[in-house]
This record gives sequence, structure tokens and C-alpha cells, in this order.
Amino acid sequence: MEINHASPHSIYSIKYKVPEKQPYRTWYHFQPPQNWMNDPNAPMYFKGVYHFFYQHNPHAATFGEKMVWAHSVSYDLINWIHLNHVIEPSEPYDINSCWSGSATILPSEEEPVILYTGIDKNKHQVQNIAMPKNPSDPFLREWVKHPQNPVMTPPSGVEVNSFRDPSTAWQGKDGKWRVVIGAQNGDEGKAIVYQSEDFVNWTLELNPFFATDNTGVCECPDFFPVYINKSTNGVDTSVQNQSVRHVLKISYFRRHEDYYFLGKYVYDEGNFIPDVKFTGTGSDLRLDYGKFYASKSFFDHAKNMRILWAWVNECDTTQDDIEKGWAGLQCIPRQVWLDESGKRLMQWPIEEVEKLRDNHISITGENLVGGSIIEVSGITASQADVEVLFELPELENAEWLDQSEVDPHLLCSEEYASRSGIIGPFGLLALASEDQTEHTAVFFRIYRAPNRYVCLMCSDQSRSSLRQDLDKTTYGTIFDIDPNLKTISLRSLIDRSIIESFGEKGRICITSRVYPSLAIDKDAHLYVFNSGSQSVVISKLNAWSMKQAEFGQEESINKQ
Repeated sequence: MEINHASPHSIYSIKYKVPEKQPYRTWYHFQPPQNWMNDPNAPMYFKGVYHFFYQHNPHAATFGEKMVWAHSVSYDLINWIHLNHVIEPSEPYDINSCWSGSATILPSEEEPVILYTGIDKNKHQVQNIAMPKNPSDPFLREWVKHPQNPVMTPPSGVEVNSFRDPSTAWQGKDGKWRVVIGAQNGDEGKAIVYQSEDFVNWTLELNPFFATDNTGVCECPDFFPVYINKSTNGVDTSVQNQSVRHVLKISYFRRHEDYYFLGKYVYDEGNFIPDVKFTGTGSDLRLDYGKFYASKSFFDHAKNMRILWAWVNECDTTQDDIEKGWAGLQCIPRQVWLDESGKRLMQWPIEEVEKLRDNHISITGENLVGGSIIEVSGITASQADVEVLFELPELENAEWLDQSEVDPHLLCSEEYASRSGIIGPFGLLALASEDQTEHTAVFFRIYRAPNRYVCLMCSDQSRSSLRQDLDKTTYGTIFDIDPNLKTISLRSLIDRSIIESFGEKGRICITSRVYPSLAIDKDAHLYVFNSGSQSVVISKLNAWSMKQAEFGQEESINKQ
């Protein structure tokens, strides 16, 4: 270990290096020094410091009976200092666990307040408040629980063990604060709203805010506005005017998937009217079509953008996690905005991750005839950032697909990347062994459909490892494309056991976890391939080795 001055500021840290015998521990994704991590909680920017809290079992690499809030701080959202835990089970209202919640910065006091779910002495779920013990401490190292806790208890029509995960609050035009809580009644999932004038005394709004049938509990609701004027800027959570629409994100526990709904927040009636209802089919909008759950966003007023985090869980066995000594990653924080059509969200890794770029390789104007494969050499393929722009042939040559009869996940699992189509599959083979026995294929395939053209984007883990004891689910989705489309882009962040892929400039995102047995460290390779009969052109490809982010443990703090 080496002592590392974390920044010009007043915190010292001990810098942890990734253990040599940990081939799946990441280099630049957030993870705790050890043990279990799941939901991101209360991300925020306060007094020049980014704060990230998360669900943590400090005793084991498995989900625990008494979960705590762990806490880390950063100046750039990439390099982190792990601090002491801030919220732990201690009172009758949270003695059996401190579960997820959110932070709201109160403008009147100019200080943050956390709302979190406690599992009380009766195993009921209740909502509690925590406040900084010393708001002038930019690292917010100590928090105290409010004497009036719990401030919300399960109302009638909500199951006592399915009332959780308060959102960031917003302030209405009437000056009252409102917060969304995830809930369930039988098979009906709900998002219910409470209001308060003082952030301590809360009452339930009677009008139903949002509900879906046959889904079970709506976990980790996130509710925020987005600009409709083609701006990539973010919006403060309390903004309500004609320049914004609203997004409601729900994490469906039964599916372990994050869905979002664009719609209208009807302030006077206290409800949210989504443009489309949840169908349980491939047409529902998801933030990410792979491993990505319990996401949480915050408005970064320093950068004027909305930033999104999400938990990416493991795909190996519980016994593997115990032997590794850790489980769970967070995605690279993503900027989020509404696309030009106003019909879906766009996501892109925050630009700070680019500071980790190292060795660089580029390819331009390379023709990929059908059946060809090219290695991207000269970088460390186990930790890489690769961006590629493909030039497409005439779309009218594409094969026919009746989208209404196809499940994209099934299509991806059947469409091994080596099987030939007409336009595609083409894309990347990431974390591949030299002979490609092991590889994860991230690829596109273009189809003609009734009155339009569509693209299938897949992340195929079926050949990601020779190991058999892994979840190798293949992920994919189908989306409409412009009939005049000439190019399509793909970016993949590769980090030892995670691949985050962004299709068409962040319009489609797919995150996967893989555990190669051959394609590890220097034995990992990266290839570009085309298995379609029609040629595609690598218009431009840029790939970089990625340096290790710095993760430190607090050692001491200078008293200023």
C-alpha cells in the first residue's frame, strides 16, 4: 500500500491496488474494498465534493440481514476515497436494516437531508430521516437520525414489507415537498406520493400517482424532469414548467430490470400520466437492456447535467463471490438527457472517464467484407475504451423481419455472432481469447420491417467463458432506424469482468458481466468482425487502454 494525497483538499488516503489474483476485479468501475454492494443511494454534489452512498453488507460478500449505508467521496466521479459507514441499524425503526433512499438538498438550510427505508423491529418497512452532524464538513462524514423517525409508515392498501426506497424530493409550486415511495398491494405495483411543508411531517396524497398490474413491487422509483428543447443539459428535480417533460423510472423487483416512462406530471391532480402503459413486452423502454438495476440519478448543478448510477450484479455463483471476497459493481456514471424525438432517453459515460485513456490505436477506412475479422492490437484489451463508427451498405438489401413475432432476447440468443445474415451481425468481440474460443460479441444486425427499417443490437455472452457455472444470458433489443441511415456507432467500456456498450451514440445501452477463463489480463484480445454477407466499412475506430482509477481508504483528515 502507498500513502496517496487524494487531492489539494484535506483528506489523506491509503491507496488500494487490485490484488494480482483477482482477474475479475475491475480497474475503473466503482466497487468497495471488499464484501457485498447493491443499490446506489443518495448520489449528490455538495460543496465541491461528490458523495456516493450504497447498500453494503460489511460482514460478507452476500446480501445481509443488517444492511448499512457505506459512503465514498470524489472530486471527479472516477477516483474515490472510501469513508466510514454513515447509517447503520441502531434504533427500533431501522434495527433490522437500513435500506435504500435518496438525498435532497434543502435550499432554505443549504444542506442535504437523506430519506431512507428502515426495516423496523417488526420487520415492517418505514421511512426515516438522517441529517449531517456537521454540515460545514465538505466530506459529510457523520450523520444523525431525526428524533421524529419514522416519518412515514405503511399506509392502508400497501403491504408492510413492500413500502420502500424514497426518491429525491421536489418542491411544488405550492411550496410543499413531495417524494415518491415504491410500494405493492398484491400483484399491483405502485409509486405513491407523500407531501410535506417542513420535510418532517408527511401526509399521503390520495390520488394514485402511478400503478402497474401483475408486476409486484415498484422498487427504487426515480422521478425527474428533462428538457424538451434538444438540450443535453440536466434539470433540477423541482423544475416544473413548459420547457420540460417528466421521467418516472421503476425498478421491477420480479424482473430485476429498470424501466422508464416519459409523460406528463399533472401537478394539480398529483399524478403522472405516462405516454404509454407498461406492457411487459420488448416495446417497453428500459435504461439498459443488460445487467443494470436499482438506478439512481441526481442533478449535478456544477456541470448542469443529470447523472445516473446503477448497480451491476454478479453472474457467477454465490460461492464464487465468497471466495473472491466481494460482489457487485456500479456502472460508470452516465449523463442522461431526452433525445431529439422526445421519445426516449440518451445516455453517455461522463467525460471524466476519458482521463484514464492511455495507449491509443486507430483504424480508418477499413473494408470489412463478409466473414472477416480484424484484431485491434496495441492496447490492453482487458481494460479498454473503444469507439467505432460503421459505414452501412444500402439498407434496402436487408433481410425481412416481422418485429411483432420476435422476442429480441431470443433472436440474439439464436443469432450467434458467427451466423451470417445480410447486413450483420457486425460489431466487436470483446474479452476474447486469441483463437476466439472465448468472446463476448456486441453487435448490430439490420432488418427491413413493415414500413420501416429496424436494428437489432445484442450482447451475446453465450461464449464468454469456458466455465459452465455462470449465467450467460444474452441481451438485446430492436429499435427503429432512419431509412436514410448511412452509419451506426458503437462504444464499449471493457473492464475485466464488465462490458458497458452504447449503441447509436447512447440511444441503446447494454451492460454485461463476463468471467473468461482464457481471455484474462494480457491474454485478452479485441476484434472487429462482420458475419453478414454484405460488406461494412470501419469508417473510424479509436481504442484506448484504460489506466486504473484510484480507490483509497481514509486514513486521516487534517484539521483546518
